Amino acid sequence: MGMISSVLDLFFPPKCVFCWKILSGKEAWCQKCDETLPYTVEGGRLEGDAFEYCVSPLYYSGDVRKSILRFKFRGAMAYADVYGKILADCIQEHVDIKYDIISWVPLSRRRKRSRGYDQAMLLALATALELGNVAAETLIKQRHVKAQSELSGKTERVDNISGAFAAADAELIDGKCVLLIDDIVTTGATLSECAAVLRSAGAAKIVCAALARVE
Repeated sequence: MGMISSVLDLFFPPKCVFCWKILSGKEAWCQKCDETLPYTVEGGRLEGDAFEYCVSPLYYSGDVRKSILRFKFRGAMAYADVYGKILADCIQEHVDIKYDIISWVPLSRRRKRSRGYDQAMLLALATALELGNVAAETLIKQRHVKAQSELSGKTERVDNISGAFAAADAELIDGKCVLLIDDIVTTGATLSECAAVLRSAGAAKIVCAALARVE
């Protein structure tokens, strides 16, 4: 196994998940990025409408943005393990509400089929593993809509996402506090819609966490 790993490293050297520079050791990201990543202050807390708040360890800019785009659109699924560690640390430090279930904001079937995977699900599974827990499906995206990133204002985003989600299992979330995970939070419109659906289905409380947030 060691020989195979060495050969693979020779032809496919490990790269920093953020700046993509070749790494000399087994770290997931380089020392420079460790010192210069755009970390948020106090967990980057964003107050919500239907959810309590959302925490995020990073701002969605520079190499963080480029890294997440590779994760979402270029098949860099292995990044989920690295992201999960970063997000789990943020949750442990800044989420002061006891949650019962860890879940995620799902893709529509059409977008998941096109992309080949659901990046938020991968992120939630990796984060839950770091937290010594498991992630469960609580939502389905029943309607395909425009990507929120294509829209500019909050009103457009709210209208676009309205009615797109439904609860997957009302019995599972009844009376529970759900920790809802997504990759990026901008205005919070998507998280608010998901939280409203979960609360209508019986969830007692929703707290959110996203890997990165727009400043």
